[in-house]
Amino acid sequence: MNFFKTIVAAGLVAASTSAFAADITGAGATFPFPIYSKWADAYKKETGNGLNYQSIGSGGGIKQIEAKTVTFGATDMPLKVDQLTKDGLVQWPMVMGAIVPVVNLEGVKPGEVVFDGQTLADIYLGKITKWDDPAIKKLNPNVKLPGEAITVVRRSDGSGTTFNFTDYLSKVSAEWKSKVGSGTAVEWPTGVGAKGNEGVSGNVSQTKNSIGYVEYAYAKQNKLTYTALVNKAGKTVQPTVASFQAAASNADWANAPGYYVILTDQPGEASWPITASTFILMHREPADKAASAEAVKFFKWAFANGGKMAEELDYIPMPESVVKLIEKTWSADIKS
Repeated sequence: MNFFKTIVAAGLVAASTSAFAADITGAGATFPFPIYSKWADAYKKETGNGLNYQSIGSGGGIKQIEAKTVTFGATDMPLKVDQLTKDGLVQWPMVMGAIVPVVNLEGVKPGEVVFDGQTLADIYLGKITKWDDPAIKKLNPNVKLPGEAITVVRRSDGSGTTFNFTDYLSKVSAEWKSKVGSGTAVEWPTGVGAKGNEGVSGNVSQTKNSIGYVEYAYAKQNKLTYTALVNKAGKTVQPTVASFQAAASNADWANAPGYYVILTDQPGEASWPITASTFILMHREPADKAASAEAVKFFKWAFANGGKMAEELDYIPMPESVVKLIEKTWSADIKS
């Protein structure tokens, strides 16, 4: 069974059983879908309670929690405090991961091709259109690059993965910042759109000479060819749990209102430059208090029991100190 069938099956099992137990519903980011599905499956086996999580993109998750059609929303773009206050929402980070560029180049192995931020931005700006462009060749003198056109793949839906990717490009390229900027959806200068991390993964794997960006778990589980990146310190780094943790170690969660922290382009010689957190959104005064309480129980269980499962999929569990802060937030801010 391939990875997507496995995670979809996990989601369907959770969905089909939720009607017979506590009904926890969530929707949003595709970035954490692999780990949320894995947690849901384990939680169902342990407690008998199901979780129905729809992987529809961060933009959709924000809309659904605002409309009160789900117990929780999930987003990779954290909301700022004023929006949380306006909508009566509580937000916290659930797990950390990373976004990686992926390519489909014949004879090229994972981690073999290197990009810096400027070159990546210029590809997505449509300024670099061929694989043997001098800027790419300079970074990859020992890689056999084809003289073919680059097929650029990007998200078509409102996406927190896009938010973090474009936030990074805005930090490393003044032209990207002024012409395109960052957001869950942007006016892309070029490229073919695909829905979800699943869609981008599928598109890149089927299209020769393509480039895309996906959450690392999708790249690894689907055996996509991810690239190395040059980080803020000028060092070439591979996407590994250690490089994600190096970026995350700078985060000051305790002093971030609403846990609003962006982990892109962090300092440090070992830091992966497109590291990201994924967040949960819930109402302070939920319409269904029982479902809300059950959701919090699930998240508490995931923090206590889900760390190893997260690491197996190359996510980074939240530090214990942050979990303690989040548990205080639940007690103080969610009425159930």
